[in-house]
Amino acid sequence: MPVYAAPLREYQFLYRSVLKLERYSNLPGFAEAPLDTIEQILDEGAKFTIGTLFPLNKVGDEHGCIWTPEGVKTPPGFRAAYTAMVEAGWPALGNDPEYGGQGLPNVVNLAFNEMVCSTNMAFGMYPGLTHGCYSAIHEGGSPEQKRMFLPKLSSGEWGGTMNLTEPHCGTDLGLLRTKAVPQADGSYKITGQKIWISGGDHDLADNIIHLVLARIEGAPQGVKGISLFIVPKFLVHADGSLGARNGAVCAGLEEKMGIHGNATCVMQYDDATGYLIGTANEGLKIMFVMMNEARLGVGLQGLAMSEIAYQNAVAFAKDRVQGRSLSGAKNPDGPADPIIVHPDVRRMLMDSRAFNEGARAFLMWTALYGDLYLRSPDEAIRQKALDYMGLMTPVLKAFLTGEGFRHISDGMQVHGGSGFTEHFPASQYLRDSRIAMIYEGTNGVQALDLVGRKLAAKGGRAIFTFFAELDECIAAHESDARMVPFTTALRESKAQMQEGAQWLMQNGMSNFDNAGAASHDFLQVFGYTALTYMWTLMAKAAFDGGLQDPFNDAKIKTGRYFIERMLPEAGAHLAKLKAGSESMMALSAEAF
Repeated sequence: MPVYAAPLREYQFLYRSVLKLERYSNLPGFAEAPLDTIEQILDEGAKFTIGTLFPLNKVGDEHGCIWTPEGVKTPPGFRAAYTAMVEAGWPALGNDPEYGGQGLPNVVNLAFNEMVCSTNMAFGMYPGLTHGCYSAIHEGGSPEQKRMFLPKLSSGEWGGTMNLTEPHCGTDLGLLRTKAVPQADGSYKITGQKIWISGGDHDLADNIIHLVLARIEGAPQGVKGISLFIVPKFLVHADGSLGARNGAVCAGLEEKMGIHGNATCVMQYDDATGYLIGTANEGLKIMFVMMNEARLGVGLQGLAMSEIAYQNAVAFAKDRVQGRSLSGAKNPDGPADPIIVHPDVRRMLMDSRAFNEGARAFLMWTALYGDLYLRSPDEAIRQKALDYMGLMTPVLKAFLTGEGFRHISDGMQVHGGSGFTEHFPASQYLRDSRIAMIYEGTNGVQALDLVGRKLAAKGGRAIFTFFAELDECIAAHESDARMVPFTTALRESKAQMQEGAQWLMQNGMSNFDNAGAASHDFLQVFGYTALTYMWTLMAKAAFDGGLQDPFNDAKIKTGRYFIERMLPEAGAHLAKLKAGSESMMALSAEAF
């Protein structure tokens, strides 16, 4: 039987001792949610996700979604669970109170979303994409569009999607062909086909609001001619009631490796009525609001699936007996020892645990900056927060999904042959999580975005601010003897990241292939450095909390494992980064 325990103590530790959210109790959202209230909300969230969503995870995997001419049918139990989620108000947790939301900080909403994803990743994609749609309209929609669409998107009564990819183009959106024809009433007729649309059709919500990228007739070619449109599944009357079915239909479902419980649709638009969001030819600017939010959500998927894979691997390792400990029997009255006594099993479990705890802190730390950008009256803080959100987003998406998948695979390895069967959940976790390295911009694209755009943005202001913050942390704690292993590791990791950035500045502009060849490895160095920073902050909080508390004692031991056994990987990535592109590009295409 699969197991899952929500990491509530981890959230409490991060909120109270590491991020110290009480410092922001004067800000909107934080003021209405003191820490005791936040913990009560997340406790209820754990009950809901474990009691309602977790039992449906295997159901969704086995049954999948079914296409019918009348519409897509989700797996048994999904509709009832979705209705229960909406009735309990969970989709509105972090949304604007003006449109029916509860206004809580995203750093809180993120914890609930982790529990949703861990218990049922495929299900969680439906409200996740709806929230992205809500955010894009909230950012770029007209007052009338906000009044018409946001309350029902906020509550989850209506679903939402993002429609970018077409059969002939993926990441290169400048090639898209979907067209928009202006109408006399100010609307547009949208015609084209979009593929790989998660939640493109389903029976969970009364309506689905599609955000569709299209080119208005006569607009420039390339990305400069792309506009964004709201295209409802059912047209909406002025009073908010639903009207006729729009010309937006699901033409088929993809057969996928995983996330079977989520409908991945081919969407056909035939003279569908759409409404322009914002300014013509500037659709990508607004869509990037949704895309960046989705990328953070995908990074969260990497963590959430790694967490549940780890928990099930631990349960198996404690139960499965095989062989004897190399240092003497630990279960002398039994026929063999549980496999958790073996160092190689411990290696895989400790790798996963140290990654999960560091990654969770990194996500929460970044989400807090997102909240400060929206809520702080201090312009300097808002500028720093915006810089950090831009810089960290590709790292969170790529590093957390790539490393998360590696640890999910280790979770299967701990299960041995049992993990390769469908009797245990390890197979589903591996299959479901593999997509996270691909969608919302492949991890290679994220690395190119980091190296090609984010590092140099605003004269490198974000990366230099981050380096200065690391230096401040080292200076603040290096006199504490307990902290020396962590501050030393942070100093060395920061130096490696700085060396990698300098190499890119010296060699990337003269040969763009050097930048491309180095991009993955630089992102890895960045990710390890960020987690080292998080472990330094967590170590200080754990020491201050007292090691007589088993939680704090385990935190220090796990952090020491990270810096001794995992962080050395950053040095290998730096060496590969500095090797340049010559050997990588030496073979002609014909030689492959």
